[in-house]
Amino acid sequence: MLFVFAGSAAEFALNRAVDWLFFTGKLPRDPIGRLFATAGDAQHIVFADELTASCTLTRIRAVHSAVERQRGQSIPEWAHRDVLYMLIDYSERAYELLHQPLTADEQADLYDVFYRVGTGLGIAALPTSYAAWKVDREHHMQTDLIRGGGTEALFAQYRNHLGHWRYRLMSLIQSILVPTHVRGMLRVKSANWLRPLLRVYPLLVRVGLRSFIQRMLMPSEYLDAVRGLDHISTRGRSHGPQTSLVSTS
Repeated sequence: MLFVFAGSAAEFALNRAVDWLFFTGKLPRDPIGRLFATAGDAQHIVFADELTASCTLTRIRAVHSAVERQRGQSIPEWAHRDVLYMLIDYSERAYELLHQPLTADEQADLYDVFYRVGTGLGIAALPTSYAAWKVDREHHMQTDLIRGGGTEALFAQYRNHLGHWRYRLMSLIQSILVPTHVRGMLRVKSANWLRPLLRVYPLLVRVGLRSFIQRMLMPSEYLDAVRGLDHISTRGRSHGPQTSLVSTS
């Protein structure tokens, strides 16, 4: 989950709709806190029972509507699709980075999960298949990204909240995760030398070092939030095949 949102944080700093983040000011004031809030929402949709997932979707739609009323504008439909597309793409990229590439069936299953999330959020004109989404994803990256003042402002806030060495580590991971087009716009080189080291992370978790790694990598004020994500996904897996929006396999 953290890798998914690390990649998304890098790309969304380039998005033409980034001004919506600055309208409320919540994300620029506390980007790490907002990351965990968003990740928690995602898990309450993907790993929860149908009622909990439905209530979470309803609440997110209400939040969007309230911001639109305050600003007197509607969030562009393409911006909603961009955010959903980032979650799809970085979910696949993060899994491949830590484990292995998804099979064709797994890619279709991943897209099906997020297609239903997008439909539940009322996002229009979504492609109906993974293959069609790949084409539209590339189109959105080419048309919806621009490097500007919002890009620099968000990355400055990431740096302020993470500190130097954590920010540097996040930047290295982002450079591996993001697509070539995004990496070029951010003017960074891919830290491919880090890939073998990241493959060790799942092994360290299996031998019981997850809590230690979390204490080392996360600022202390966010430890409870990151551990809360572990608890949500663990509860979700206990639902077995009844889980509402994603297979537990």
